[in-house]
Amino acid sequence: MWLALTGARLKAADTVFLGIHSHYLPADALDAFRLILAADPAHPIDVADGLEVDPGEAPVEAHLATIDRLFAFDTVEEIFAALAADGSDWALAQLATLKTKSPQSLKVTLRQLRLGAAMPSFADNMALEYRLGGRVVRTHDFQEGVRAVVVDKDNTPAWSPADLSGVSEADLDRLFAPLSEGQAWTPLD
Repeated sequence: MWLALTGARLKAADTVFLGIHSHYLPADALDAFRLILAADPAHPIDVADGLEVDPGEAPVEAHLATIDRLFAFDTVEEIFAALAADGSDWALAQLATLKTKSPQSLKVTLRQLRLGAAMPSFADNMALEYRLGGRVVRTHDFQEGVRAVVVDKDNTPAWSPADLSGVSEADLDRLFAPLSEGQAWTPLD
């Protein structure tokens, strides 16, 4: 949730620590990895073991318990309140970052991740992504974000609504509502 809401970026050491991948290979080892695997593809883990290097300390590790505690809430408002109440430099920096984001997008993201985590299948998640994506790109905040970052490059979006209290559950319900039978995403046969 922290990554999705803040847009934070992980370092290689973070991704190894979190188990996103198993080995860290420096860029100059990738050609050797490919050549060895092309000659003998039977044992890729052994090859990676022989070429990997230590990615260093994982910056996220020091904050993991705090992230789990402060981003576990069911509303963005509760996350904001928890970050403010924590008061640490790290928590306040996360809060400052969140306050630059679209209030509507924050609420959509939280709901989307919570719903998606509870869905029974990949196909259900794809159907949600499809209907949500088609609607979000039509919102003011999506278009304003593109304007501010890509078109004018002034990085000063004017979100509407400008704060969390202006985003209602009814607004979110409209974005998440099912599509009609003929419009809904379905898996390929």
